[in-house]
Amino acid sequence: MAISQSIPQSDRIKDRSQTPKQWCWDVDAMYSSWELWEQEFKSVGNESQSPRWPQIEELRKKWSQTPETFKQLIEFCLSLERNLSKLYTYAHLRHDEDVASEIPKQAYSRITSLLHDFSQETSWIQPAVLDLPDEQMAQFLKSPVLKDYVFHIEKTLRMKAHTLPEAEEELMARAGKALQTASQAFSAFNNADLKFSPVIDGKGNEREMTHGKYLLYLRDNDRVLREGAFKSMHRSFLAFENTICELLNGQIQSHLFDAKARKFNSCLEAALFPNQVDLKVYKALIEAVRSQLPAVHRYISLRKKALQLDRVHAYDLHLSLVKQVEMGMPYDEAVEAIIASLEPMGDAYREVLKKGLTDDRWVDRYENERKRSGAYSSGCYDSMPYILMNYQGILNDVMTLTHEAGHSMHSYLSRQGQPFHYSQYSIFVAEVASTFHEELLSRYLLSQAKTNEEKAYLINQKIDDMRGTLVRQTLFAEFELKLHTFAEQGIPITPALLNQEYRQLNAEYYGPDFYLDEELDIEWARIPHFYYNFYVYQYATGISAAHALVEKVLREGPAARDDYMAFLSAGSSRYPLDVLKGAGVDMRSSEPVVSAMKRFGELVNTLEDLLLKKS
Repeated sequence: MAISQSIPQSDRIKDRSQTPKQWCWDVDAMYSSWELWEQEFKSVGNESQSPRWPQIEELRKKWSQTPETFKQLIEFCLSLERNLSKLYTYAHLRHDEDVASEIPKQAYSRITSLLHDFSQETSWIQPAVLDLPDEQMAQFLKSPVLKDYVFHIEKTLRMKAHTLPEAEEELMARAGKALQTASQAFSAFNNADLKFSPVIDGKGNEREMTHGKYLLYLRDNDRVLREGAFKSMHRSFLAFENTICELLNGQIQSHLFDAKARKFNSCLEAALFPNQVDLKVYKALIEAVRSQLPAVHRYISLRKKALQLDRVHAYDLHLSLVKQVEMGMPYDEAVEAIIASLEPMGDAYREVLKKGLTDDRWVDRYENERKRSGAYSSGCYDSMPYILMNYQGILNDVMTLTHEAGHSMHSYLSRQGQPFHYSQYSIFVAEVASTFHEELLSRYLLSQAKTNEEKAYLINQKIDDMRGTLVRQTLFAEFELKLHTFAEQGIPITPALLNQEYRQLNAEYYGPDFYLDEELDIEWARIPHFYYNFYVYQYATGISAAHALVEKVLREGPAARDDYMAFLSAGSSRYPLDVLKGAGVDMRSSEPVVSAMKRFGELVNTLEDLLLKKS
């Protein structure tokens, strides 16, 4: 398992045209050419007419007459949404291959506009459904004609207090495109326009600096390189702090606009209400993690001692404490390790995933020039799952690959198990399957370790994963809540305020042995998730639920695995907290978060013992 960190790439990233086909995702499986995409776009979009879809206007006149006419409206809109989803998926994947390429950029803009038109032309539906007399709606819901859509309709009815009159809903739909400008502008700036200064390593060599290489450098033993990469990254954002602050403020103001218009008490309530997630789940997460922060402080102190530092800097957080062990691996070996780790999930599950990661080309493996940074899982109801990677061969990339594969299998099983309208699972549960995969891989690699050094290396990796997913994302969640609270209270959001608040949170979360580098203050400016409207907390709740589910599956065997598979196949056919409870985890309780944080503390104790043995 002690494998060199080599991957089939040179140090310089390639142009997309130089990347072998087998390393790229098979987006051609959706449309084999832009010409075919264009034909379907014109067929679905009806660009030459206004309204785009006169059928919706025709159904507006008669939908409420009978259960049958109501079903016609539902099914026409769902069919249209399904086609639009496929068009969008292709355009956004092609766009992310090269964010500066003109054809996909135009296509992405056009399909985004078309989706806004769809939103606008269907904006009357929710107010009209909610305006239907209660007695008539009750009769509709009893009709066998609508039996496949009852929960779908009930979720709409739940929004009654927060749905506006028809004309105002149409106005909200019209405003939707403008309100996405801040998010889209940040994405374009971050992925295409922003450039980083080259980094000089400890030997005096100049090293190229990119998003994809940043974490690779932060894991290098060369502290000069680590510090240089950290400062290059953050000083690049610092140069634009006023612009980025305005973009982030614009995004928060859009959330505030929506919350006030829909008569929610806060932006947080507006974000959580549609999925029936109680506000106390969010706030209990922060309280539970804060209650266990001494374990985090203890880990920072251990890191300081092991690395023989006066204080731990932000660029010292990713370096392994076991320097003589290397566990990176090439992509194909990573796939083998991931599949082996999933033995508790059964052969059928593993066969589907292995084929997807290799022969079926779900994955776009390596960084290329102008490719979107980071990693994600995507796709639609009528496509395979797609995984964007910027694989560099380090152990973190192996963990990222299994993380995204967990998302992809969740999507694959939800689409197999549910009709289109229930196939998209809630974002609240979106991080459960991914972190479930990570936990199994971590345990598998630990079981294969041959020495105390390898065990210490892997436990160190697991601690850092939990710090990044459970602790850091909760810090982000607390910061995001502060930003929205400032906006709600009319407090001006300025770079100085953001820097101050972000610095204070880092001081509290990481403790007295953590040095607050000046550049760390601006880290908030490079976090794309702050544009996602209260998304980050779900990484922390997700890892907590995943930890509990792994324990349950390993302890109880096939019965618990079947419950978990039912969760993966449930999509949005029930509310997310209820779907999780069916699998055996109650996230209305703080117990899963506290339990996960206690495991973090136990791992710190184990690592300390192993490092003492080594010394």
